[in-house]
Amino acid sequence: MTHKRFGFLLSGLGVLALAACQTGEAAEESGPRYLTAAASRGNLELSAEATGTVEPVREVEVKSKASGEILRLFVDVGDQVERGALLAEIDPRDVANRFNQTEADLAVATAQLQIAEAQLARQRQLLEAQVITQAEFENSTLSFANAQASLVRAQTSHDLAQLQLADVSIRAPMAGTIIQKNVEEGVVIQSASSNVSGGTALFVMANLDEMQVRTLVDETDVGDLKAGLASSVRVEAFSDRTFEGVVEKIEPLATVEQNVTMFPVIVSLDNRSGLLKPGMNAEVQIFIDSAIDVVIVPNNAVVQTSDVGPAAMALGLEVEDLDMSQFMAGGRGGFGARGGARGGGVGRAGADASPTEGQQGSREEAARPGATPDAEGRAPGDAMARVQALRAQVQAGEISQDSLRTVMQGLRGTGGGGRGGFRGQAAGGGDAAGSVRETRPAAVFVLGANGVPEPRLVQLGIGDWDSVEIVSGLEGDETLVVVGPAQLQAQQDAFLEQMRSRMGGGSPFGGGGGGPRGR
Repeated sequence: MTHKRFGFLLSGLGVLALAACQTGEAAEESGPRYLTAAASRGNLELSAEATGTVEPVREVEVKSKASGEILRLFVDVGDQVERGALLAEIDPRDVANRFNQTEADLAVATAQLQIAEAQLARQRQLLEAQVITQAEFENSTLSFANAQASLVRAQTSHDLAQLQLADVSIRAPMAGTIIQKNVEEGVVIQSASSNVSGGTALFVMANLDEMQVRTLVDETDVGDLKAGLASSVRVEAFSDRTFEGVVEKIEPLATVEQNVTMFPVIVSLDNRSGLLKPGMNAEVQIFIDSAIDVVIVPNNAVVQTSDVGPAAMALGLEVEDLDMSQFMAGGRGGFGARGGARGGGVGRAGADASPTEGQQGSREEAARPGATPDAEGRAPGDAMARVQALRAQVQAGEISQDSLRTVMQGLRGTGGGGRGGFRGQAAGGGDAAGSVRETRPAAVFVLGANGVPEPRLVQLGIGDWDSVEIVSGLEGDETLVVVGPAQLQAQQDAFLEQMRSRMGGGSPFGGGGGGPRGR
């Protein structure tokens, strides 16, 4: 009985050992597993979306200069009128009586002037005949001047009364549509010119052939907007139709809503079809840029050139076995955790790697004080290599900061660099010859045929929240390895410590470990 138990136990141990061997072999064959993403060709469109309200471009309140009772209204809401069309009539009795009185005063003043003029002529003859004195002639002259002044006053009052008589007929100040009516027949209104409150608004009219959408755009998108950009507008009343618009202007004063800073953007619309109505809620999409038939990858598959080292460690790669020279030439400030080592390398393509004869000549030419790059359209990597060489010479004391500044200005002037990186040819074959788009360097990890990720330098174009355009450095049918943000963050400090240990405890950013700066 004991022998049977012992034999059964040996058989069980053998099965477990065989299973363990098979599991280990399967794990070894499968290798490490990566989260991958595919690069593909397609169209990428960069746009800003917002909501707003449709409103007329020009809206006018129609008021009356005359006070009184409204006798008749000739228009209603929705009527289209031409400029000068009769809209309403106000009771004219008061202004008519005033007009008749001024007309009578004008006739009296005219007659008085005629009499004063005749008397002055007779007085002049009598003065010449020495019948009257000089003082009597002067009194006649004064009476004539007073008669002239009375005629001017009477004429002015008559003209004003005539204008007031015309003001009782309210006419359209512009061609448009009546969108609001505030009064009815029989209502007594106040004059807009003589009332402190501004008078009564009879109508509100607007030209509905030209409409606009006032929308609020987040401040993160305002920097990409400018007047003249095309946009599309959709309203709920016509959900199957898109209205074309143009960005008219971006107002300078920001508006804060729920702790979010936004800027008002005006989008003008052609509404000759008459479909859009004031007050409609609109969804606006402003087209900023687009790239047609380009290589597109997800955003999470791209890392900064300064994070190539930590990303490689997160994927289980040996940094010493990787070729990092491309990132030193194409990235800004080299690579490494939080900026990396400037002017230095790692592994086989590190500081021991010597440049070729052509690269050395190019760097020496660029390092001369006051030298400017040629206009032959050099690749972004060449330009960055020259910048790195210049910075190294500044640190070594071979050239001054002023000389470096002069060369950098020359690089910017010839399109060698810019705010968003290097400027490359616009993807999708832009319609204008010589059109350029700003690009910026980055890195991706391409999954090789042997299943091992390989870092590669790429140039990025436009991008949205999900995808980004690859201008150069990647084909459209390759598989990329995604590095998680948590993995990358966890490896940055480890990579920095590894860089310090390789440099003998010195700083990975140059200067060695010789104590504080400036000593």
